[in-house]
Amino acid sequence: MSVFYCMLACFSATPLTDINLFLTMLAGAFTCCFSLKEIRTRNKLFEVGAVAAAVVLITSVVLDFLVPRYEFRLILLRAGLHAIITLGVGFVIQGLLPVIEKIFRIATSMTLLDYSDANQPLLKRIAMEAPGTYSHSILIGSIAEAAAEAIGCNGLLCRVGAYYHDIGKINKPTYFVENEMGSISRHKELSPAMSQLIIVGHVKDGIEMAKEFKLPSVLRQFIETHHGTTLVEYFYNEAVKKADEKQSPPSESEFRYAGPKPRTKEAAIVMLADTVESAARSLPEVTPTKVEAVVHNMAMKRLQDGQFDECDMSLRELSQIETSMSKTLAAHYHGRVAYPKPPDMPDEKSSQNEQTEQKID
Repeated sequence: MSVFYCMLACFSATPLTDINLFLTMLAGAFTCCFSLKEIRTRNKLFEVGAVAAAVVLITSVVLDFLVPRYEFRLILLRAGLHAIITLGVGFVIQGLLPVIEKIFRIATSMTLLDYSDANQPLLKRIAMEAPGTYSHSILIGSIAEAAAEAIGCNGLLCRVGAYYHDIGKINKPTYFVENEMGSISRHKELSPAMSQLIIVGHVKDGIEMAKEFKLPSVLRQFIETHHGTTLVEYFYNEAVKKADEKQSPPSESEFRYAGPKPRTKEAAIVMLADTVESAARSLPEVTPTKVEAVVHNMAMKRLQDGQFDECDMSLRELSQIETSMSKTLAAHYHGRVAYPKPPDMPDEKSSQNEQTEQKID
């Protein structure tokens, strides 16, 4: 597109300057295109604009010297004017970028960084109303980002998407195990079918909240697909146990999420990160070997269940994702050295014996 617009500008110029103008504009356009792979800071556009201005300045001077038509002072004046205009483009785009993103519904890295701010309304709500879910989401973000970068995907998108993937739990936080805080499970009073409806409903609630707070569509995909069409195994097994001889066992389709399945590699990575983090947290003793086995088993389970059918993920990439997630999880759940006890503090066994003797007395 840049080459096309450079040609249009040359057609509107006089025949004597069109080729020089074309090459000068092309030098600036190519510099910008190859320097703007990712914009993560506000200063990036200014830096690229400055580099492009320097390239345009040098190109203009060299071309005018190769085909001498002007005096040296005029050559420098023309080159300086080209450079100033190129630098000004960076300032103009900096101001127009938020408008361009909203009109064309594009989420750049700067947009994603804005949504990763802990002061965003949704993130503040989930931190206050569902702190266990918030902590879980932050950990998944780091796991997913490292895994995405291991296969050359957008790690920042995975991290920010993971922050928002469980926002639907805000409506009923105490029905999810990470927010129970040691209290009795609310599901003991409910039937497996009712519990399944509440668990599955957090996806629909999350989508509605995302629309209400106008989250970009690139982030909504993580809310919709982080469970795909997987089976809610715990409550399905509970329903099977409670089904008596007169009743037929429930169908698996009744206990599955509505989907859709992940359509991008980033969405699939967040799905797998969500699964393996929950599985690793349930291990009684966390070791690197056990973490690696859990990650591999959950990845194969999702693969055989067809959850990765709609995203272009290869087995090689899945293996690299497993390796990255295993390292990140093992680092998070690393072992800790027990703190030494003060000499005057009694041992647990001795204190228990004393309590037993007092009861006997």
